[in-house]
Amino acid sequence: MRWLSRLLHGIGLLAVFLFAVFPFYWMVSSSFKTQTQILASPPIWLFHPTLGNYAQVFADEKVTRAVLSSLIVAVCSTGLSLVLAAPAAYALARYEFRGKADLWFWFISNRFISPIVLALPVYIIARNLHILDTHLVLILVYITFILPIVVWIATDYFRSIPKELEEAARLEGASQFDIFWRIYVPLGAPGLAVSAIFGFIFSWNELLYALVLTRRDVQTAPVVATSFMSGYEIPWGKIMATGTVIVLPVTIFALLVSRQMVRGLTMGATK
Repeated sequence: MRWLSRLLHGIGLLAVFLFAVFPFYWMVSSSFKTQTQILASPPIWLFHPTLGNYAQVFADEKVTRAVLSSLIVAVCSTGLSLVLAAPAAYALARYEFRGKADLWFWFISNRFISPIVLALPVYIIARNLHILDTHLVLILVYITFILPIVVWIATDYFRSIPKELEEAARLEGASQFDIFWRIYVPLGAPGLAVSAIFGFIFSWNELLYALVLTRRDVQTAPVVATSFMSGYEIPWGKIMATGTVIVLPVTIFALLVSRQMVRGLTMGATK
């Protein structure tokens, strides 16, 4: 019966894989089809691919500018979140101080708040500060949502690092910053990589605040993609090509940190 169990397990994994990958396959394949082929019923599986949709996307200055804006916002918000959260996570993991439990709960409780609840107050604040339709407003907003995730993941990972390494470094005369930078950051890289992936995906795909806080100058890629869905004929080929271009940077970033990401996602599994 072991072979039957393995067979059923393999079939289940294959079904889950196909369920997860099929939407991505459909988007990419549709980006190489004409409008007639996309709307054909039954669906056309074998077709002669065309690059016309991508030519329209890259010829549209609005799309290229939006992709660049998304890249600027995602990289800056993720990078700043890591810079700010890593020292905070180290302090929460290794030091005891008054109000630590309350501070930890504050970081975690930030994820309890629905983003749509804060949309109007954030818009009013940004309008009063005259930073609407700028990269700065999106970076600041995204940092507030990414920071708790980074602190949460990095703190748990820093706690798993043996204290003996820190004590040995102190005996060798290492400063506090050297201990953090030369021991905790390299050993905590898997946890930081996982949080960076989550932060980058969030800031790259986020639509609500990008739609509320931007106008024309700093529109991000998701906002521009939704703007295509107007009028009597929806350009599905252009939408699918734009979606593929939007997904590509996240995929490349995930591949670059995949080794650290796998280690971070499985942290504690072998303890």
